[in-house]
Amino acid sequence: MYGEIETDYPIEDPKVVSVFASFPENERNGLMALRELIFETARKTEGVGRLYETLKWGQPAYLTPETKSGSTIRLGLSKQGGFAIYTHCRTSLLSDFQFIFPKEFTYEGNRAIHFHAGVPLSLGRLEMLVRSALTYHL
Repeated sequence: MYGEIETDYPIEDPKVVSVFASFPENERNGLMALRELIFETARKTEGVGRLYETLKWGQPAYLTPETKSGSTIRLGLSKQGGFAIYTHCRTSLLSDFQFIFPKEFTYEGNRAIHFHAGVPLSLGRLEMLVRSALTYHL
């Protein structure tokens, strides 16, 4: 359990556990909700396969090494405060998503969506972004 969020997908890498434990509780709760969304979306999306959770640039990162279907997704704290979900900046993932939802989220160019602790996440809409990232190379 991390903060008030239980996980259906245990964290296997102790380094990833340590990073999540280091996040302030309010941000950790939001990041754990995004983590659950990533694993749940991968589970129900054909062609994705097993996710690999590791650290990239000190942030929890999610890859599809078995199928190579996706582009890396990262989670972390935002330098502007709050927390964020990151995609590879050389993909069209965020620009495509921003075209569909131009005002619903706070974007950082082609690389991130920023969130504030305590503000509900639009998980249904964010699932579209996660699915697109997990299937980017299909």
